[in-house]
Amino acid sequence: MNLFSQPVDESSDRTRPLADRMRPRDLDELVGQEHILGPGKALRVQIEHDDIGSILFWGPPGVGKTTLAKIIARRTKAEFVEFSAVMAGIKEIKQVMVEAERARQYGTRTIVFIDEIHRFNRAQQDAFLPHVERGNIRLIGATTENPSFEVNSALLSRSRVYTLNPLTEAEIVKLLERALADEERGLGIFRLTAKPEALARIAAYSSGDARSGYNVLEIAATLATEAAGGASGGVIEAAQVEDALQRRVLRYDKAGEEHYNLISALHKSVRNSDPDAALYWLVRMLESGEDPMFLARRIVRMAVEDISLADPHALEICMAARDALDFMGLPEGGLALAHAAVYLAIAPKSNALYAAYGAVRRDVEETAADPVPLHLRNAPTRLMKELGYGAGYKYAHDFEEKVTDMECLPENLKGRQWYFPTEEGVEKRIRERLAAVRAKKEKMRE
Repeated sequence: MNLFSQPVDESSDRTRPLADRMRPRDLDELVGQEHILGPGKALRVQIEHDDIGSILFWGPPGVGKTTLAKIIARRTKAEFVEFSAVMAGIKEIKQVMVEAERARQYGTRTIVFIDEIHRFNRAQQDAFLPHVERGNIRLIGATTENPSFEVNSALLSRSRVYTLNPLTEAEIVKLLERALADEERGLGIFRLTAKPEALARIAAYSSGDARSGYNVLEIAATLATEAAGGASGGVIEAAQVEDALQRRVLRYDKAGEEHYNLISALHKSVRNSDPDAALYWLVRMLESGEDPMFLARRIVRMAVEDISLADPHALEICMAARDALDFMGLPEGGLALAHAAVYLAIAPKSNALYAAYGAVRRDVEETAADPVPLHLRNAPTRLMKELGYGAGYKYAHDFEEKVTDMECLPENLKGRQWYFPTEEGVEKRIRERLAAVRAKKEKMRE
């Protein structure tokens, strides 16, 4: 089998899925990604001038990563080899590299496309590196995962990363309309029409994934044709789309980047006092199958990091929500988490204690060997008392103000302040109380 073969256009084969048949064949057929493929943009210029270096396409499923690679394959004068990281191993990689090196000696360039490159382990990725460095191949990789974490750093440094965005709902609708009208590759031979609300429903449920939209449209088209008694001219209604969808599968990987993107969105919505956004991100994660106890832990973290003593009751609310979730489980426990998330979003905010904790940790690293002042030490034995342990200690309850001027920090940290309460919520009262205490101590020292 010749490894160096241009892809065959099988778009007219009606046994193939609609999404595969409707795959754009050239740049002019592409929809979306204007930020890298618009006139004069870097990637478009590279493709049009057949000047492709090693590149990585990073984006969610169904946004055109493989399509772009196939367009490059059609337009380039180089030999084009396509790998699937799911199927290929070191043996296949080495075979292709040998042939690529031989081809280069005859003045022929080789482009190697690797779909799902993040599935290759480090050793497999390393097998490409010397051939990229020597110029035997130009590598095109496609990944749904952040290449910063999933691609060998040496390989990453020799490649240009292009980020592909999820398609907008309007772009999805445009693709669906094109598929309905296309008689050569699409559904045009069935003379189907679709209600605007039906296409809008498909686009909304596709989460920016064109392949998902095509799959739903294909099923809905079959249902519409059956409803018309097998005759052409059927109408795709919203009800048929609902039947085709059955249940939406949200794009979510609990071990991948999207997991961290969503929890970041939830936390920042709470911090920004936006209860509606907090509810949205919380419910989206729950409906996607996130571990509810993970969410409970993060909500508790929000209480102590972003609300803290501005509303001490916030932590109690979050711990109660955690206990309610543990007691009831899902779906009922999700409402307890929602209760806590909304409470945090509308509560007064303060990160004063969070900042103080970090500052103290930094000072502790520098002063961890400093001795505890003698007057603060415990003196359970006579020897310790003779050595001065506890000498000079002032018991606050023996004083009328319940405050003394005693220093409670090591000598080289004397007078240091880390916690600065804000004017928010309860912390305003704490700020006033601390000011009064400090004034009393200063008066005693005088």
